[in-house]
Amino acid sequence: MDARGEQARWTRARLGAGGPPLDLLTACFDRHVYAPHAHDEYTVGVTVGGLEVIAYRGGHIRSGPGSIVVLEPGEVHTGGPAAPVGYSYRALYAAPNLLTDGTRTAVALPHFREPVIDDPELAAALRAAHTDLARCPDPLEAESRLPWLLTALARRHSTARAADDTVPGADRVARVVRDRLADELLAPPSLAALATDLGLSRYQLLRAFRTSTGMPPYAWLAQHRVARARGLLDAGLRPAEVAALVGFADQAHLTRWFRRVLGVTPAAYRNSVQDRAG
Repeated sequence: MDARGEQARWTRARLGAGGPPLDLLTACFDRHVYAPHAHDEYTVGVTVGGLEVIAYRGGHIRSGPGSIVVLEPGEVHTGGPAAPVGYSYRALYAAPNLLTDGTRTAVALPHFREPVIDDPELAAALRAAHTDLARCPDPLEAESRLPWLLTALARRHSTARAADDTVPGADRVARVVRDRLADELLAPPSLAALATDLGLSRYQLLRAFRTSTGMPPYAWLAQHRVARARGLLDAGLRPAEVAALVGFADQAHLTRWFRRVLGVTPAAYRNSVQDRAG
């Protein structure tokens, strides 16, 4: 934070255990204007407040709350406030291959003719994923959510065409993935490694898992961990101890998922169990 109260915070997530990094930026500016620059990655942002103006491809584009902005690799651009209220946004910097899995491209990368995109459902999903991963950059969660959303972005709004979604033996694929995640609870393998073992792309693995279970792999593993945590809390262990034993990053991570699945905190659950036992 600088003297004017402007904010910019970077978080580095990893796509799976030992996987490549993906940077996330949470920013709020009322005066700052970026110097002309370019990125090697796709810049995918969601404006969450105010108005931003970006010099891009020889003109100026403007984005407001709920807009998705996609800036392609190598394109020189600037960015700054378009109104006195300033602007705030969430951005991620995605390697090009994250937008080609699940699409069919000839030689060129996906091209976005319109850099400002109106897609409320996808914008909300990107913002939610960014918020969750900036708070707790869990590798399996990042690998389950971000490539899936980036593929959806390319398929819906770029020149790339959708690849065939059919994955034969989806139930078998999901069963293999579930077994590996459960067996390697404390250090789950990356989805990229699992996909290679199964002869699939990561997108195909995600598609098969979602088709069979109705949820992405990270959500299944989190619920499996909660079930294991519940048994340990029943046995009298403290939440901080339990979090480490079932593979959550810390007690806050355990608490977030415990409340999502069971509606109460681990401490409240443990106390209620002990009260009943007493």
